[in-house]
Amino acid sequence: MAFTRPHRVAVIACPPLTTFDLSIPGVVFGATSIGERPAYEVTVCTLVPGVVEAVYGMDVVVPNDLEAVERADTVMVTGTADRDGTDPRVLDALRAAAARGARIASICTGAFVLAQAGLLAGRRATTFWTVSGEFRRLFPEIDLVPGVLFTEDDNVLTSAGMSAGIDLCLHMVRCDYGSAVANATARLVVAAPARPGGQAQYIETPLPPERGTSLAATRAWALARLHEPTTLADLARHAGTSVRTLTRRFRSETGASPLQWLLHQRLDRARAILETTALPMDRVAHQSGLGTADSLRTHLLRHTGLTPSAYRASTRARRQ
Repeated sequence: MAFTRPHRVAVIACPPLTTFDLSIPGVVFGATSIGERPAYEVTVCTLVPGVVEAVYGMDVVVPNDLEAVERADTVMVTGTADRDGTDPRVLDALRAAAARGARIASICTGAFVLAQAGLLAGRRATTFWTVSGEFRRLFPEIDLVPGVLFTEDDNVLTSAGMSAGIDLCLHMVRCDYGSAVANATARLVVAAPARPGGQAQYIETPLPPERGTSLAATRAWALARLHEPTTLADLARHAGTSVRTLTRRFRSETGASPLQWLLHQRLDRARAILETTALPMDRVAHQSGLGTADSLRTHLLRHTGLTPSAYRASTRARRQ
């Protein structure tokens, strides 16, 4: 399938809105391109165009009505302070978009709007961790996963608050156009290239001060050797600490165990190689540190639902 037009994204502003959340889709998708062509067309819309009330005393002018939702490939709802009083016309527009197959997503408390529309019933979803109790009380039928960055259940995605919305948008870019394009976008917006949706929203233990106690150097060392076998003992030896201390500090800094983090980095490397080369699968597996072609196939199937060959073919089609 050739690239014929930008992917259309409609972002619904529901008052009182969170301006930071509202800016994320435009920033991330606006920075994404296929060659010289923009990959996305983003339209911010609202029920009644004009000045839309925002929290923190900074209102926003939104010139577009909900007609943009009718032609969107993806419809997003960003954070709002109104947890249960969304106008029925907004909910109807969301239901209609979902019914025709549009991808539906929310950032932060936008999940409350999707829940009111009935689009999260029986699904896994997340929202900003501070309002998880309220969400469970209002929508007990939804499988709330309160501690993760984002969730994806079929064609419906939800993210936690603030910067987790960036992670969600980058994840959608990767799903739409592949890891290489997503990583290029991440560099442009100065964000982490890819954080798994299951990573923790927040870290109870404060990050260590930048006085040589961070594991950043050990992570950089491991990234430079992804193609080599690396054990917990190897990582601990480089960090000059015990395996137990390494594991505790690694999780506090990244939200993942050392081996989970390594697997995620290797999968991301494998995706990039599949997207940008014609190397045989055993070479892809070796260069990414996944060992064998069978191991590559197993892990990629588990995380993307595609075999390596199918993943390569799908990303090539998106780039054309």
